[in-house]
Amino acid sequence: MHTPETRLVASRRRQGCIPPPFHSGCAFHLPHSPTLPMCLFFVQSKHRAPPNANPFLLYPQVHKLCQESAPEILEKFQPQLMIAIGGGGYVPARILRSFLKKPGSPNIPIQAIGLSLYESLPTDTVEEKPGTKVTRTQWLDLSSLGSMSNLVGKRILIVDEVDDTRTTLEYAVKELEKDVEQARKEMGAEGEETQFSIFVLHNKDKQKKGVLPHAMLESGRYKAARTVGDEWICYPWEAIDIEEHDELARQQKANGSA
Repeated sequence: MHTPETRLVASRRRQGCIPPPFHSGCAFHLPHSPTLPMCLFFVQSKHRAPPNANPFLLYPQVHKLCQESAPEILEKFQPQLMIAIGGGGYVPARILRSFLKKPGSPNIPIQAIGLSLYESLPTDTVEEKPGTKVTRTQWLDLSSLGSMSNLVGKRILIVDEVDDTRTTLEYAVKELEKDVEQARKEMGAEGEETQFSIFVLHNKDKQKKGVLPHAMLESGRYKAARTVGDEWICYPWEAIDIEEHDELARQQKANGSA
């Protein structure tokens, strides 16, 4: 029996860890689907942060993470195109673009791709392999891009909110590299290298299932604004009640836990 102080919600497993009980503000409602793994959990009543709650981020915090990361991205990556992984990469990519703009130069174009990640829960009997359950829901918009050939020889920054299991990032890089390589061969553009780099707000310090190219990591083409523990992060764009979310974030800050 649920008391009046609790409500039952469901969330996609966007991050690899399971949302802990008594979380409010970062869950989002979804219609039932037989193909969609769901996590069910209870959340506490409004405006009361539970002890040891996982971090609730405010929009200004996201803004500042992008702002402080921009100089290094400009210096090392010099991106000519950004590709945001939906839906968590959309907001960081748009904020970041403002700080990457050089005076007298046009804004860096942003393309969007949508990826759905389905992984087995720890209680499932079948163990999933990295990348085997990533599904494209949206890909590059060729009406504005022109063709895949326009990616050949470019410096491209992939943006997402969190590097959790790394499965989604691995899939994105591999699929984009595959598309670019095919376009390069069709063009006969020998020697024109396309460089992919990655920016995430948070990298979780944990064993990864996905693998990124060695050359990318060795050359420093990976940037995380923060490295954090393996805990569920409540981003503001996932909130149902943004005022409640912000209040919980302020409580955490006042208590010194965020």
